[in-house]
Parts: sequence; structure tokens; C-alpha cells
Amino acid sequence: MKIWISSLRDVHDAHSKANPAHVVSLLSPGSDFPAFDGYGADRHMRVEVNDILEDKENRPAPGEHHVESVIAFLKDWKPQDPLLVHCWAGMSRSTATALIAACMHNPQADEAEIGAALAAASPTAFPNTRIVAIADEMLGRNGRMAKAADKIRSDESRITEIYRVAEAPPFHIPSRY
Repeated sequence: MKIWISSLRDVHDAHSKANPAHVVSLLSPGSDFPAFDGYGADRHMRVEVNDILEDKENRPAPGEHHVESVIAFLKDWKPQDPLLVHCWAGMSRSTATALIAACMHNPQADEAEIGAALAAASPTAFPNTRIVAIADEMLGRNGRMAKAADKIRSDESRITEIYRVAEAPPFHIPSRY
């Protein structure tokens, strides 16, 4: 099956296409989160988290509690079912979470292979490295997830593409590796 990644603007269209078993929404604190008919808290997780790498005035960076709650929620997701992850632009928090989901449910997989699939799926994939690094430690991946995310972000053409478009069109990666 697939892990779908979307922006907030396109999330309902992506939801219609993906028909996901679970949805993870990652938006800044105080944001209005989308609703999906038939999805309670057991199927739709709402995470209030800023898309920054370091604490800024009145804006805390993602912390362990954010990532821990995402990991706990993703334990109930089965990779044979579609998953939909979205954030504001579909570029950073959502791609970090998609990388986490794929690595969690493929413990023997090469993190670099999963990262390469994410990078190939979208020129705007730009995972939040703080979120990935926290998950990497929690999942015992010994820095390999963080290295995969860093490799994606080191591609300068991605920065150009991110500034060219305000939001990524929906895309997907495999859930099995």
C-alpha cells in the first residue's frame, strides 16, 4: 500500500484518492484542523507542532512528546492500509512523519532507501530534521534516519523548488520496503 503526503489545501482531494485507514495532521498550534467523516481520534491524529528546527520566541520547536505521540498513533496503523499525512505545505512535517511511518513498519529496511524513495517521489520533500532525529533515537535507528533526512535536505535544488511553489501537490511513497 501507500503512504500519501499532502498539503492542507489538497488534503480532502488526497483523502478521496487514498481512502486512508489513518490520517495524521501536523499543523501549527492554534490552527484549524480538517475533519473527515467517520474518523475519530483513533483514526485521525491532530498534532499541534511548529515547523521549525530550534525554539524561537513564543514558538517551541518539535519535542519528544510530539514525536512520541506520533509513534504511538502509528503503531495502530497497518502498512497494508493507506496512510495519509499532511501539514500546511506538504513538504516538511508531513514528509518527516512519512519517513517515520515507513521506517517504523520496515525495521529491517535501509533508511537510505526509504529516504531516496521519498526524495524521488517529490522534488519538494524536505523533512523536518528535528522531528526525524527525535524519532531516530526513539526507534533505535542509530542516526540512519537522520542521515537520510539530512541527505534529502542537502539537495540545493529542493530549496529552489520549495521557494518556487507554496505547497507540494499530493504524492505517495510505498509503505513496504
